[in-house]
Amino acid sequence: MPKKLTADATDAAPAPASFEEAMAELAQLVAQMEAGQLPLEASVAAYARGSELVKFCAAQLEKVESQVKVLEGEMLKPFVESGEAEQ
Repeated sequence: MPKKLTADATDAAPAPASFEEAMAELAQLVAQMEAGQLPLEASVAAYARGSELVKFCAAQLEKVESQVKVLEGEMLKPFVESGEAEQ
């Protein structure tokens, strides 16, 4: 069952445990907002929480990118699909 947001729900919202958890919560917020069923204050709270989740996800992706750079010797290589490499 989806969580209902109140104006102060984002104030005490804990940081997500993982990137996947943050993405799932973000998807849930987007669905609630797109449904147009939230009152104005809850919509603002949902937007604020969504903004926090986007920042969290971006930071997680930056961390992973840094780790990949270390593994690849400070140089990211372009992603090549296995079928493209043979052409």
